[in-house]
Amino acid sequence: MKRIMFLLIVSLLLLTACGPAGTPTEEPTATPPPEPTPTESADGQTVRIMTHDSFDISEEVITAFESEQNATVEILKAGDAGVVLNQAILSKDNPLADVLYGVDNTLLGRALEEDIFQVYESPLLDEIPDRFELDEQHRVSPVDYGDVCLNYHKAWFESEGLEPPSNLEDLTEPNYAGLTVVENPATSSPGLAFMLATIGNFGEDGDYTWLDYWNELSDNDVLITQGWSEAYYEQFTYGSGGSGDRPIVVSYASSPPVEVHFSEEPFEEAPTGVVVGDGSCFRQIEFVGVLKNAQNPELAKAWIDFMLGEQFQEDIPLHMFVFPTNENADLPQVFVEFAVTPENPILIDYGRIQENREAWVDDWADQVLQ
Repeated sequence: MKRIMFLLIVSLLLLTACGPAGTPTEEPTATPPPEPTPTESADGQTVRIMTHDSFDISEEVITAFESEQNATVEILKAGDAGVVLNQAILSKDNPLADVLYGVDNTLLGRALEEDIFQVYESPLLDEIPDRFELDEQHRVSPVDYGDVCLNYHKAWFESEGLEPPSNLEDLTEPNYAGLTVVENPATSSPGLAFMLATIGNFGEDGDYTWLDYWNELSDNDVLITQGWSEAYYEQFTYGSGGSGDRPIVVSYASSPPVEVHFSEEPFEEAPTGVVVGDGSCFRQIEFVGVLKNAQNPELAKAWIDFMLGEQFQEDIPLHMFVFPTNENADLPQVFVEFAVTPENPILIDYGRIQENREAWVDDWADQVLQ
């Protein structure tokens, strides 16, 4: 039952460029998606939210907004975050929705370059720490964040009498040969985030670069999978129930509290740990913005204020398994007890990611998949 329940929220764990279903460097398709069928509330106000398939929030939270605004909320789920952005770009002259939520900092540069958002500076941004506000022009507002990190199976390391890794460098040591599974950055969001962590940690120049690091990982028998589900549920010793043989996996800092939350039996401590040494994790931040040419821009702005407010923010962790950006929002107890967050995660400027992402993935493939 624990495995079934956790499988149900796999898509929720895959943020942002969410999920392995889409390629991070994917370009828009040639044909724009169809326009939605218009619907209206009794007073004619409807706000349409275009988002990724992993969006999830309590019905009572959405109802609270509808009651407050005397309006209807329409959620348009349109695939993983990369596909959603493609559709928003293709339809920007006649947008499918009023609001776009789910663009993260690996896709933000492209979204801003395509000029799909209008400026809106929410008053609720006063409650959001400046470190999350990456767009100084306020075309988008930060809603939530999560860290892609190495996870490890505590019981496996205890049984082997081996200390778990404490940083990225440890994975290249002989003691950790054949123990790690990571995802392909060309086909997986966490795989892309982990690659970006190595770029931010080791750099592109000097005597030892991120590509040198990946060369050592390859020599140390790292396993590459196409996506998170395969890595976590087929290769990771804990997630596979023992059928896998890799006790280290690229996953999320929120994975341990999620394991505890969906377990049939109580845990005194989480069964998995997270490597949070300096530079070991990549921080993904998700944004929301009002689309240009939106049919109902004022209601769209009200929705953004609502997403940044405490009621919505406090509902995020146990529905999308990421952290709220509003510093006044209380975390659920399972996150307070079992979540571990890195003090110094990697953050790479979104413009630099946009400029180099495709080349980085190609360089990675040449180095690792040759």
